[in-house]
Formats: sequence, C-alpha cells, structure tokens
Amino acid sequence: MLNFILVAVAVILVTIGLVKLVDKFIPAKFKPLLNIALWLLIAFLGYKTYVSIYEPIQFNKVKNKRYAQVIESLKDIRDSQLAHRQVIGVFAKDFDNLIKFVDTAQYTITQRRDSSIIDVEMTKRYGVDTFKDIIIVDTLGFVSVKDSLFKSSTRYKTMMNVPVGEEGAKFKMDAGFIEQNNIKIPVFEASVKKNVILYDQNKDLLVQENQVVSVDGVNGDALKVGSMDEVNTNGNWPKTYGSNE
Repeated sequence: MLNFILVAVAVILVTIGLVKLVDKFIPAKFKPLLNIALWLLIAFLGYKTYVSIYEPIQFNKVKNKRYAQVIESLKDIRDSQLAHRQVIGVFAKDFDNLIKFVDTAQYTITQRRDSSIIDVEMTKRYGVDTFKDIIIVDTLGFVSVKDSLFKSSTRYKTMMNVPVGEEGAKFKMDAGFIEQNNIKIPVFEASVKKNVILYDQNKDLLVQENQVVSVDGVNGDALKVGSMDEVNTNGNWPKTYGSNE
C-alpha cells in the first residue's frame, strides 16, 4: 500500500510537470485536449491515493467496533460455560443445553469451618479422649446462576447469535475432554470467523486481517474463547479490547 502511494504521488508530480511542458512546447491547437487528459489523470491518481489511505482507516474503525461487540458475546458464553462446569462438572456441548442451564441452575452457597471430634480408634487405643480436626461444610443457601451472571438481562437467550456482521450468523461451539497425565479434563471452544464479522468490508484488507500476527491484534482468522486442544478458557483478543481471561 505504501509503495502504491509513493508511486501515485510520483506519477502526479510527473504529470504536473508534463502539463507545464505541454503548455510550453506543444502547439496551441493540441493543448486543450492534452491538458484535459493530463488533469483527468492527476484527478484519478489523486482519488486513488486518497482511497488507499482512507479505506484502511475506515476498515479499522469498523473492525474495532464490531470486534468489541463480538467479544462481549464471547465473554457471556465463557461466563456461562464456567458456571456450567462449576455446577455440573463439565462444559455444555451446545447452546440449547447452556441456555437451559442458565435459566434453571443454582449455585450452592457454602461455608467451611474447622472443628474437632473424638477420634474413637485413638481413644480406645490410649484410653484417654483423643480428638482429630475436621472441616465442616455448611450449606447456607442457593443463588440463581441467571441472576448472578446476567441480573435482569435476558441477553443470554440469544448469546449464540453473532451480534454484528453477516445476518443470521451464529457462533460455532464445541465441548469435550482432553487427557493429561491420565486425567480427562473438560474443555470448550466458541468462535466466529473474521470473514463473517467483516463480510461486507474491503476484501483485500480482510485477507490481510486474516493473516494478522501481532501482540496488538487478533491473531488468526477467527475470534474465539477457549480451546479444544489445550486447557485454556482465555480469549484470543488483545487486552486493548478488554480482559481476555
């Protein structure tokens, strides 16, 4: 892009020089047509130079705004999935079950306290009262997952929908297990392709965006949270868009 701008500016300057040469050396009867042609060329190159600078700026504005909205939805999905794992022990494999869970599930509020009781075996062995320490877990009550995560909002019911970009698009989500040290650990991933989010933007700039590798950008061709390949519930966006953890 920078090369194109430099070339365009150089051509414009050369063309302006040609206009002056035409005015000085070309016979009068040819001057009007040549001048018009050269000024049209200058205008065209000027326009192309302007567009080459303006389009990336507008693309980034649209991208940043849309990414921010998509990331908020991915955070809702992650919060709901983490609650599902806390209560059920695994992640939900599809949105229907996840939404039903948020609608109906409750957190159990507990309190842990230290106590001690008679150690019957040791008391019999030594003939004197012997105590052992224990931890007692008291159930204090229950709190709705829905109220805890979303208060009075019902946005969780549509969290499968990509909020911007291609109409009708939905997040892709999966869940399962990976094995580490002979232990099966639950994992999940929710994602949407950049091509869906930015479907109506400049195609060349979109190709570049899909190839981004940067600490300040969203690497890869999708926005996602979680992973099916490793134990990770983080998002792949930089912290300029908000916490990804």
